[in-house]
Amino acid sequence: MRLFIAIRLDDNIKRALIDAQYELRQRSLKGRFTNINNMHLTLAFIGEYNEPEKVLETMDKIQCEPFSLTLGGYIGNFGNLLWAGIEKEPRLEALVKQLRHFLSTEQIPFDRKSFNPHITLIRNAIGSKEFADIEVHKASMTVGSFSLMRSNFGRHGAVYTEIGSVELSQT
Repeated sequence: MRLFIAIRLDDNIKRALIDAQYELRQRSLKGRFTNINNMHLTLAFIGEYNEPEKVLETMDKIQCEPFSLTLGGYIGNFGNLLWAGIEKEPRLEALVKQLRHFLSTEQIPFDRKSFNPHITLIRNAIGSKEFADIEVHKASMTVGSFSLMRSNFGRHGAVYTEIGSVELSQT
């Protein structure tokens, strides 16, 4: 099964992202816009792995307090993938560092590219290259948990399903 670990977003953040997608559509950009139900912040992409229980046990080792996640107010890109940036947050960085350490220790495979926190807005973007001036509303949320997600591909694109989650706790 195709797995990844992510922070699920609240409605406040999703509204700001939907507004940004609307602005991109107004600029005649076309492509695969991320469905509101699939919006998330990926912490680690695992890929094909058939031991979700082992991943959840590994996630449970994380020691991290709840923290604030705030949209950075801008849109960036990796080629034709457009995304909303996240403000720098040391506890988010610490969470990802711990998570990747424990995944390595438990020999759970994951994508080892450096962590660049972002939320995908559109894949395979075609059209105007003028998007840098679009301002994403600076919405915030408190992150109190992170989730193991499963990705299934169907006729209408990807469907993400939460397998389990781990609560962040005050230390």
